[in-house]
Amino acid sequence: MKSMKSLVVSMVFGLGLVAGAQAQSPDVGLVNLLQGDVNYQSDGAQPAKVQAFMKVRQGDRFTVPAGAQVRVVYMQGGRQETWRGPSAFRAGAQQSDATSGQPLLVSQLPSAVSQRIQQAPELVQIARLGRSGGVNVRGTKDDRPPRLTAAQQTEVNSAKATYKTMRSQAANDDIMPEMYLYAVLQDYLLYDDIKPVVEEMAKRQPGNPDVDALVAYVKTRTQN
Repeated sequence: MKSMKSLVVSMVFGLGLVAGAQAQSPDVGLVNLLQGDVNYQSDGAQPAKVQAFMKVRQGDRFTVPAGAQVRVVYMQGGRQETWRGPSAFRAGAQQSDATSGQPLLVSQLPSAVSQRIQQAPELVQIARLGRSGGVNVRGTKDDRPPRLTAAQQTEVNSAKATYKTMRSQAANDDIMPEMYLYAVLQDYLLYDDIKPVVEEMAKRQPGNPDVDALVAYVKTRTQN
């Protein structure tokens, strides 16, 4: 039978594990543009390479070498920062804290846009699962988009207008405007509308495996 001392130690250790899990840093943003090899490090973890559409946790430390570039958008407030190397920064709750250099460009996204962009990792994962046969993705009569209400159609029209504005201001190889529109259209299963969106992504970033997955996924959803 365990002694009272050993029981207390076990309880304290268990509570420590729970507290550690609860203390895990929250997701605060998303990497929505990446050029070159950029590294990041979370608390208690080894340095790793930044991935496109990777979620950013508060406290993550980024190192951007010369010639590389990364852009982070924060969920709260919609602040978007573009960093070009050599530079380094730490992710805060609503903006970055520079440790070396300064952001090349800072802009403010509408809250609706920043919230939609946050869906990118899940959308890419769904597409990858569908492409690999992990989920049933072939279109059927039951998969046809429902008739939109007036409010929903207004939201879709507004998103398309916002997309045009974003596209006119974005770099040629930036697919964030398309990803935003994809997220809105996906909510309403408007795959015929999504098809030209992913085709535009592929033109702007040929060979991007995430884009290829999205293209393949949408193709299966638009087959009769």
